[in-house]
Amino acid sequence: MIIELEKKYNSREIDKILRKMKSKKIFDSRRFAGKILGNEDPLVYQKRVRNEWD
Repeated sequence: MIIELEKKYNSREIDKILRKMKSKKIFDSRRFAGKILGNEDPLVYQKRVRNEWD
């Protein structure tokens, strides 16, 4: 994200402005960490995918 500020602001005013801003978190990737969904055996899948390059 890019924020443009005028030069008239000093560092304290900039800190105040940044504290007032709320972050917009769209996607929580931690929910899916370490999880693989699928019905196929992981080793079979890995071999099948790697053989596509041959």
